[in-house]
Amino acid sequence: MRAGRVSPLSVAGWLGLAVLLIGAFLAALGGLNQTIYGASSFVERYLDAIANDDIATASTTPGVALDAAELEALGLPADVSTAMLRSGVIESGPEDVRIVSDVAQADGTHTVTASYRLATAILETTFDVRPITPLYGVLNRWEFAVSPLAVVDVTAAHNPIFTVGSLSLDTRATKTGDELLAFTQTAPYLAMAPAVYEFHYESTLLTAEHVTAQADPSARVAVTVDAQPTAAFVERVQVKVDEYLAACAEQHVLLPAECPFGIEIDDRVVSEPQWSIVTVPLVTLTPGETAFDMPPTEGVAHISVEVQSLFDGEYSTLEEDRPFTLALSASIKPDGNIAIQLK
Repeated sequence: MRAGRVSPLSVAGWLGLAVLLIGAFLAALGGLNQTIYGASSFVERYLDAIANDDIATASTTPGVALDAAELEALGLPADVSTAMLRSGVIESGPEDVRIVSDVAQADGTHTVTASYRLATAILETTFDVRPITPLYGVLNRWEFAVSPLAVVDVTAAHNPIFTVGSLSLDTRATKTGDELLAFTQTAPYLAMAPAVYEFHYESTLLTAEHVTAQADPSARVAVTVDAQPTAAFVERVQVKVDEYLAACAEQHVLLPAECPFGIEIDDRVVSEPQWSIVTVPLVTLTPGETAFDMPPTEGVAHISVEVQSLFDGEYSTLEEDRPFTLALSASIKPDGNIAIQLK
């Protein structure tokens, strides 16, 4: 063989090696697209992100965010709150995730069914995912065909503020005008799903029991945070009632002005009437239409006054208990003080 010439056998060998390398590369690429870059793995990563409270990753997963047209189709305002799409809000996310099936459709989409534990329930959800522009032109990328975000309609009864997880939110945030004055407020919130959320409220004057809501993918769920007066609230109203009645009793007239008790006497009054409160109405508060209401509640006042009979001129002391009722409404002002309106 002359020097410098490559034999056909050598060329064939190199070509064979190249074919083997290309085949190995394509096989490896196919393996990656079936596993790490497969539709099943895409869904698993999304569910794992929620479980790990990595909401930044979950919310930026392709197909999760909703555009203006999708919000409109769901009947949601363009400024719907995304405040719940953050870490520290979810009570529990999907655990023990397992892919049950991954079915490829003729149009290239995949129908992926995942099983997982959510709190104490074992659930299955089917996700439709579709291919998008490949990574580096060769590695599969996917997006949700329908956003898995849930909508949680929160009704904040008798108090506009509620707490979910470690976050406190005000249902009036995007409202204006007369909407701000409503005693009960409702607002929609976008939320990661699947997940369980716990809602409550606690302050000196109001408390709401803990309630949980399960947000399923692409679903809408309603929850009510029912704020009720605390013992401290009732006590403060009671103090104001006591002070009001005491001020009424200090009026040395038969009919104290703007007070729930009084008396009319036909005889001549010859001394200053002396009032005292025998029984103070016991305050109870329940939610009404616009405030917390105290229903008509009985109390008893007592009058002592010297009178002279117009019939025979005889002097005597009138001592008489005068039953009365008191009703009111109480609300919390923006500065935290209590406003009371007598009825």
